[in-house]
Amino acid sequence: MADKMQFDLVSPERRLASVEATAVQIPGSDGDFTAMANHAPVIATLRPGIVTVQGAGTDAKFVVTGGFAEVTPAGTTVLAERALPAGEVTQEVIDEFVASAVAARDNATPEMLDQLTKQVGDIALVASELGLQARQ
Repeated sequence: MADKMQFDLVSPERRLASVEATAVQIPGSDGDFTAMANHAPVIATLRPGIVTVQGAGTDAKFVVTGGFAEVTPAGTTVLAERALPAGEVTQEVIDEFVASAVAARDNATPEMLDQLTKQVGDIALVASELGLQARQ
């Protein structure tokens, strides 16, 4: 049986998860990674993507638009800018995420343009994974 760790996911609006998990797949800004019990300590920034939590025979998926993940040997905490259970993400929600990302990109300084353009693309990938469209 796999070791378990504590997993917490919070956004400014609410706590979305506080469960025991065997693994958490995280969309890191520098690349996706999986946190497990006894993981080396890491603090990572998040890109828009899907956090997948594995535990107790089921997977839970959450869409995040960014934020931070703190991984310790005992657990993982995700502090998301915005987060929703994947099942609650509708076309309207994706349209709102895209509109916010496009507005930020269109008002970006030259130094931030590449990063914000990538953010629009990451949201489009999330939409595709959920069977939705990222309309601009």
